[in-house]
Amino acid sequence: MNTIVASQEMAVAASREAAPSGRWALAGLALSMLLSSLGTSIANVALPTLALAFAASFQEVQWVVLAYLLAVTTLIVSVGRLGDLVGRRRLLLAGLFLFTLASVLCALAPTLGLLITARAAQGLGAAIMMALTLAFVGEAVPKEKTGSAMGLLGTMSAIGTALGPTLGGLLIAACGWPAIFLVNLPLGILALFLARRHLPADRLRQKVDAAGFDAVGTLLLALTLAAYALAITLGRGSFSAVNLALLLSAALGGGLFVWAETRAASPLLRPALFREPVLGAGFATSALVTTVVMATLVVGPFYLSGALGLDAARVGLVMSAGPVVAALTGVPAGRLVDRLGATRMSIVGLVAMLLGCALLSLLPARFGIPAYIAPLVVVTAGYALFQAANNTAVMTSIRPEQRGVVAGLLNLSRNLGLITGASVMGTVFALGSAMADITAAPTEAVATGMRITFAVAAGLIVLALAIAAAGRALSRRALAANRELEDTTATAR
Repeated sequence: MNTIVASQEMAVAASREAAPSGRWALAGLALSMLLSSLGTSIANVALPTLALAFAASFQEVQWVVLAYLLAVTTLIVSVGRLGDLVGRRRLLLAGLFLFTLASVLCALAPTLGLLITARAAQGLGAAIMMALTLAFVGEAVPKEKTGSAMGLLGTMSAIGTALGPTLGGLLIAACGWPAIFLVNLPLGILALFLARRHLPADRLRQKVDAAGFDAVGTLLLALTLAAYALAITLGRGSFSAVNLALLLSAALGGGLFVWAETRAASPLLRPALFREPVLGAGFATSALVTTVVMATLVVGPFYLSGALGLDAARVGLVMSAGPVVAALTGVPAGRLVDRLGATRMSIVGLVAMLLGCALLSLLPARFGIPAYIAPLVVVTAGYALFQAANNTAVMTSIRPEQRGVVAGLLNLSRNLGLITGASVMGTVFALGSAMADITAAPTEAVATGMRITFAVAAGLIVLALAIAAAGRALSRRALAANRELEDTTATAR
């Protein structure tokens, strides 16, 4: 009896000590998410400067951005699975170290080729950081606080994305282009210290798990995702025979990957995973929603300058409304999810995005800048709520040993949505305006392109709502069937 009491006292003491440690662990995860998001957006503003510094064309220097994007997109699922096998803490520390070291190598690169190589290494580190920060939430915070933690990570992602261009421009003007990479050094060291000091230790895994890494599936998935990402990013909107060949290669690679996974002893992605209603709906809706969000970033600047006549400074100011709202609403959205439930708040977020897209399609041409900002705020707040709710629903519905690969899939769906949105929604805008050169389009043509683009975006959100509703219905049906089976088994006993 005394032993039991002593054990209970020790557990209470441990929980008291774990609270501040958990907060510091979450701070380390948040900083990791900030760094990986900052790496995505900060280099874009430096492309003209890099073209002059290395005497290179735009097509050459754009690989500074593409190398990072491709590394993240192609490897994020694989590194998530690897974290499940070898230990998430160990791999996250390696990812932080690689990201920080590669940032320094980027700043010191004497040639464009070495800079691109270092950016690819930085992207690998970022892929590890993105996948494992979400996976670690289940271990670093109590389950009832998962929504708040997801909201915080969403906030840090939005801050990193929004801060990148502004911070990059200031650093280049003050210190030159290497500074946009060196800024990661002190932040990376701090994140590494927090992660090493406060993240929970890896649990011991059985040898059978550690030996089960699917190398063939990993290679096929990486090649498939690389082909798809290149197919829709190369050419800057034009679709040539090269793009078509890459897209067909991606389709073929996807088929081979599915075939290989059904025969692998320890598959990278178990096919049964996608038959889970919550997971399948979560991945699909995440890709659709981020496709729509990217439309605001791609189409917005052309509309604000071409139809509303704003200069570059005012375009930037208006466009900052979206990321600022995302940063401010992320944590409150997470708290709403904890209080009212992830499924319900996911639907509310999608409805808000649908309303915002409909208003963006109808109002700005009639009422100007305020009628653009207000719907943008609604879309962005809805996205913040959806992201916190969807991530919470997915990550709390899986077993602990699946967290790495599922977190990788969540980030993959987001990345695929972003790069698809940049290409597809940009093409919809160009077709809607009926102009080959959108920069020379008259005001009415740009306004027409805007209306059509966000009408299509509203249609994508309707599709996301249908998928979410279907997933919710299937989940309830499966839960009812399980309860009926349990009752039958109990009666038989």
